[in-house]
Amino acid sequence: MNPKGTPELRIVPLETPEELAAGIARGRRDECRQREEALEDNALAPYRVGSVPYLNAVPLTRGLERQLVFAPPSRLASLLQRRELDAALVSTTEVLFNEGYDILDGIAIASLGEVKSVFLAHRRPLAEMERVYCDRASLCSVNLLRVLLAERGLHPEFQPLEPLERGALPDFFLLIGDPALDFARSAPEHCLWDLGEVWTDLTRLPMVYAVWALRRDVETRRLRRLLREARDLGMDTLDSIIESRTEYDLDFRKDYLGWHIHYHLASDEKRGIARFIELLRRHGTQPVYEPRYVT
Repeated sequence: MNPKGTPELRIVPLETPEELAAGIARGRRDECRQREEALEDNALAPYRVGSVPYLNAVPLTRGLERQLVFAPPSRLASLLQRRELDAALVSTTEVLFNEGYDILDGIAIASLGEVKSVFLAHRRPLAEMERVYCDRASLCSVNLLRVLLAERGLHPEFQPLEPLERGALPDFFLLIGDPALDFARSAPEHCLWDLGEVWTDLTRLPMVYAVWALRRDVETRRLRRLLREARDLGMDTLDSIIESRTEYDLDFRKDYLGWHIHYHLASDEKRGIARFIELLRRHGTQPVYEPRYVT
């Protein structure tokens, strides 16, 4: 109090812009951590859910990692078919070739243009291709390669790819996911025909490689909400994911996860799936079902 008995006014120092930004960032980190902890607390039980063990899927499963079955796309497809999983992040063709699954709307692994992790490695011109060897884990990419080649009048024999040995690499082979990234970064003598880039050059549309497939005989309303929450958390913390992961180097992770891959399934992506269905029916022999999207 001053001598006249009136309260003294104290001026609180103003925060600098840097301090304000730091405070907002701390609040955001705390909020994201709370969301992650809520998902980590056995949120998926009793659902059985699978995902691929690739870097490009990490942003879709934030907070759920310890509750998932991780396996290559072909293995996840098998587990779904045997009803050992209720849902899985699978190759798009797994849903298109099987009538018993719904697609979780709004979420995908897709690219518009070069994707980096799905390519045909070739040592000779494509026109000379009589046989191509394909990663056993791949489903969507094999069918994508098949239709892209068929559109060029090429119909090689498709064979499973054995483990790569540098001294005995075939002239033509398809790789996907982290093994593709590893090979591309090893200074290979092969040329790389990026299927995402080829697809967009052909169609002017995104390519959708993977979606959440949900069994229609299982009630999945709560599961769909959890998968959307995990994706939203992954998108909100994408910078943190890029900085904290250890695969490859930081600049590559920024480029790959922040530019080449995207995670939304909107009207353009659905048009891309519709175009893919058209080409699968034109060049394939098995039934292709119309997708059913659920929110």
